[in-house]
Amino acid sequence: MDKETLIRLANEAGIKGPAPARAGFKMYASPDRLRRFAALIAAAEREACAKICDDYQHADPLGVSIECASAIRARDIHISS
Repeated sequence: MDKETLIRLANEAGIKGPAPARAGFKMYASPDRLRRFAALIAAAEREACAKICDDYQHADPLGVSIECASAIRARDIHISS
């Protein structure tokens, strides 16, 4: 995942920054925003993995790659507070 994608997902999760601090720059975010950020990263990674399965559909007469892509997309993470 590239830097621009990470920044976009952080902003989507409500994380803004970097905020100036005495000893450099630090990112500040509430635990809820960090959980949202983690969920967005996981969702993006699941989709990237599912797309790899999609790419094999042409060479998969049994449709296993379609089932695999669907199973990956159906996964969800649950981050407790």
